[in-house]
Amino acid sequence: MRRTRILTVLLALAAGLLAGSPPTALAAGPASRATVAADSYTWKNARIDGGGFVPGIVFNRAEKDLAYARTDIGGAYRWQESSHTWTPLLDHVGWDDWGHTGVVSVASDPVDPDRVYAAVGTYTNDWDPTNGAVLRSPDRGATWEKTDLPFKLGGNMPGRGMGERLAVDPHDNDVLYLGAPSGHGLWRSTDAGVTWSEVTAFPNPGNYAQDPGDTSGYASDNQGITWVTFDESTGGGAGTPTGTVYVGVADKENAVYRSTDAGATWERLAGQPTGYLAHKGVLDAENGYLYLAYSDTGGPYDGGKGRLYRYATATGTWTDISPVAEADTYYGFSGLTVDRQHPGTVMATAYSSWWPDTQIFRTTDSGATWTQAWSYTSYPDRENRYTMDVSSSPWLTWGANPSPPEQTPKLGWMTEALEIDPFDSDRMMYGTGATVYGTENLTDWDDEGGTFTIEPMVRGLEETAVNDLASPPSGAPLLSALGDVGGFRHTSLTEVPSMMYTSPNFTSTTSLDFAETKPDVVVRAGNLDSGPHIAFSTDNGANWFGGTDPAGVSGGGTVAAGADGSRFVWSPEGTGVQYTTGFGTSWRASAGIPAGAIVESDRVDPATFYGFKSGTFYVSTDGGATFTASSATGLPAGDSVRFKTLPGGEGDVWLAGGAADGPYGLWHSTDGGETFTRLPGVDAADTVGFGKAAPGASYQTLFTSAEIGGVRGIFRSTDEGATWTRVNDDAHQWGWTGAAITGDPRVYGRVYVATNGRGVVYGDTSDTGGGTGPGPGPDPGPTGACEVTYTVTNQWPGGFQADVRLTNTGTSAWNGWSLDWSFPGGQQVTQMWNAEHRRSGAVVTASNVGWNAVVAPGASVGFGFTGSWSGTNAEPEGFAVAGRACPTAT
Repeated sequence: MRRTRILTVLLALAAGLLAGSPPTALAAGPASRATVAADSYTWKNARIDGGGFVPGIVFNRAEKDLAYARTDIGGAYRWQESSHTWTPLLDHVGWDDWGHTGVVSVASDPVDPDRVYAAVGTYTNDWDPTNGAVLRSPDRGATWEKTDLPFKLGGNMPGRGMGERLAVDPHDNDVLYLGAPSGHGLWRSTDAGVTWSEVTAFPNPGNYAQDPGDTSGYASDNQGITWVTFDESTGGGAGTPTGTVYVGVADKENAVYRSTDAGATWERLAGQPTGYLAHKGVLDAENGYLYLAYSDTGGPYDGGKGRLYRYATATGTWTDISPVAEADTYYGFSGLTVDRQHPGTVMATAYSSWWPDTQIFRTTDSGATWTQAWSYTSYPDRENRYTMDVSSSPWLTWGANPSPPEQTPKLGWMTEALEIDPFDSDRMMYGTGATVYGTENLTDWDDEGGTFTIEPMVRGLEETAVNDLASPPSGAPLLSALGDVGGFRHTSLTEVPSMMYTSPNFTSTTSLDFAETKPDVVVRAGNLDSGPHIAFSTDNGANWFGGTDPAGVSGGGTVAAGADGSRFVWSPEGTGVQYTTGFGTSWRASAGIPAGAIVESDRVDPATFYGFKSGTFYVSTDGGATFTASSATGLPAGDSVRFKTLPGGEGDVWLAGGAADGPYGLWHSTDGGETFTRLPGVDAADTVGFGKAAPGASYQTLFTSAEIGGVRGIFRSTDEGATWTRVNDDAHQWGWTGAAITGDPRVYGRVYVATNGRGVVYGDTSDTGGGTGPGPGPDPGPTGACEVTYTVTNQWPGGFQADVRLTNTGTSAWNGWSLDWSFPGGQQVTQMWNAEHRRSGAVVTASNVGWNAVVAPGASVGFGFTGSWSGTNAEPEGFAVAGRACPTAT
């Protein structure tokens, strides 16, 4: 992938994400409240495997096979050795705290491996309305507590590949340090992350900014304190803080500081190189060497010169151990790791070597000599010490056929995370701009003529930002429009697609649509450095061909396909709304509609299209040639709006959106947008979509990301919005979900949700009856039949996590419920979500919270918890609801 392409993608993505960011507060909503029930959904990702930048990988040095990965916008993950997959840890982050899905650093406690910490926050400028926080978990990320900070953190800011900025003292694990950006200095906690205070004795908060003249505050922010490293050889014993601490600073003249008195005083390391930033500082305490990877910029995209240095901690001697001469570098160094089994073995990456490929260097003699992952034989031919197997993620070839010396798949780009497993010299993982790669035969590198195998180690880690979704009535069940990787035709939700959209391959797809009565006709619009910004398919998205851009087009915008696929309306960036018949060989300007309007098509009449801009709804009945403003009033005044038209319902339009300082909610029109009615009780709504009608229902199922009944979540209605069911829960929120939502026209209850960094999540219901609301006159409590599903979803030494689903198999609705059980092995519940819990002797009682009290006949309610165990962790021997035995599902 070209450097210019990545830069364009990131800047467009950053702008796009923030343009759709959720408001920080809500205006007062309607006085009436919607009726809200709850359903138990099973949530999964539509598999892509990766798709975004992984700037950090952290192995625990006390326990084998315990590792974490951090992403810039998609949360943090824990490695599952048994399945070689990653488990997401921050799906509980909600709408108001969406910025906490950006992770600037992760620290795994080297004394107590159950403890893990995450420093979270996405942007340090005003794009992110909330301050950063430090999350702390006593159970490896199954549950978290949060300490808010008085400043912002930048998980998606320049310099995010440096680190780790958060570190736990290996001798006194109640002591943690955090390097802050924006001139806020170095911070310390002495109570295991509960409270934090600035280390006022630290002399330098940093001064480097990527672009001091950037008025947005994005590239002009001081990148601050970039890493903290303890010298464990200087500890005074357990419970006594480590004496010597090294800290990296974003200051090209003063990049490394040291304290030899546990942080009381600090000094600049004498004799250090200048003119560079130290991206990483990794200590080999056994041999007394601090290794440093330097670049002339902060990354992760830029970097033209770099050096590797070794600092002898006992003598203060600096040695340039760079594998190539400075004049021969066109990149900076960042990824840096020491083999803890053989500390003289060190590896580093040329993270900003975009073309022809990244480079990885390896030494087995502490930097005296180096080998590299690939080298030229006779230019442009190259010889690789590795082979690559991307069969598990075939799209990583990008469908490319480059000329030598470039190869596909690439070894990587943005390779700032590089770690050798501290317990296994053969295992190494490294992050790229699109995936996590790894090997389990790394030491074959050192054999004469030997090669090691690199393959994706990314399953379960989903990090795409989703811009649009479509689920056609035939063909592939899902089409996605994504940032960075363009998007996919998902013929299976449980398998990785073979390739993203190509011919052309947009850097980001901003909008897509299919013809409702001819779903093999698909159109997409997106961003591209050079080439068309629109593409068409006549085989349901399997193959594509580019259209022709009108003059002035600079970005994808939104696009709509006529119901029969005979015409299209496009609202690109850079010019006004356009229309065409056929497949975009020529475009004409639409009249009567402003530039930048959002456009959609009627799903029945092929000549009817709709638009929205700044509070006004527009209608065209001549294929997009002319639009007329409707007489509808009271709609949101801004442009944070998304609207959809009902399949099979001519003139049936649903509109969601708004802002805190004006109308904000969900509106419905049955006369083609001439008038709209606001739905009562929907406090705020940001997306709307349709799925298969419930059994016995005549109207398609509605889905929305909204606040209803005072609760923010993903909601479903089977009765045209009269009543609503929340289908997600507090453990499944995924930060911001305001870009797109759609149901599946072929599977009742299935919903696809766009996230900002966690990929496409989809949910399936346990409610086969199709009920939404509680129905009239619910019983005061559960007296009928029930069934329980109890599943241990994760287990580790001394702890576990479980999900419970309670189903009402009777004929009457419940209005309030409680479930009792006894643990046979003395297990203890430590934390529970989506239910209250209490314990009396060996009996645990879980009872409803306010929003999930009502359970209709045939419906289910779900909750989860973490617990402790010793000896065995057997399943409870029996469950009971209101004193009645409740059998477990088989």
